[in-house]
Amino acid sequence: MLRVEGLEAAYGESRILFGVDLAVDAGEVVTLLGRNGMGKTTTVRSIFGMLRPRAGRVSVDGTDLTGAEPHRVALAGLGLVPEGRQIFPTLSVEENLRATARPGKWTLPRSATARPGKWTLPRIYGLFPRLEERRRNMGNQLSGGEQQMLAIGRALMTNPRLVVLDEATEGLAPLIRADIWACLERLKSEGEAILVIDKNVDALCRFADRHVVIEKGRVVWTGTTPEILATPEVKDRFLHV
Repeated sequence: MLRVEGLEAAYGESRILFGVDLAVDAGEVVTLLGRNGMGKTTTVRSIFGMLRPRAGRVSVDGTDLTGAEPHRVALAGLGLVPEGRQIFPTLSVEENLRATARPGKWTLPRSATARPGKWTLPRIYGLFPRLEERRRNMGNQLSGGEQQMLAIGRALMTNPRLVVLDEATEGLAPLIRADIWACLERLKSEGEAILVIDKNVDALCRFADRHVVIEKGRVVWTGTTPEILATPEVKDRFLHV
């Protein structure tokens, strides 16, 4: 589904990515791991057209989306839960969710593909009952955990083929973090494709299929969950502060 090949990116003269490769197939959960400042968010920004790559290729089902405008990337079926949540603070919970609602049709430049939209308002409320309880509250009246639930719900309301979560549980209390992991496990069980960035490797290993480790803008290790669990030196060398 998603293919990132030889991705290079920079902010002005500061090069950040040096040939990043990664892939996510249908129904697969892949993690992008690394310490702070190693290029994970820059990779996401380059995939979604918020930063034009210097080189490399981003494609969905073989259609080149390198440097495409963010709305074209969304139309290709990618949904983003951004770092910092970035919900609409002066809209209610329900207005936030309705603002991105799409019936599940996505179009690629050379073709059109459609499927029934399974993510509706009732389904989001079933996934996150707390959002239904607070559906009339403004975004800026929510706790950090509730805002993250809302950001995930908002991305799902686009009925994406792939959900990308940048720092899925950063700054959240342990109980809320557990709720987010349970949500991602449920999405995995329902066949959703997910690319997730987070620091909680042990929690990710409960449901992720593969892992990509990035260091100073380069991929330094890739492997399956059994492989990363059997290779503690990967965590010691590239993930521990």
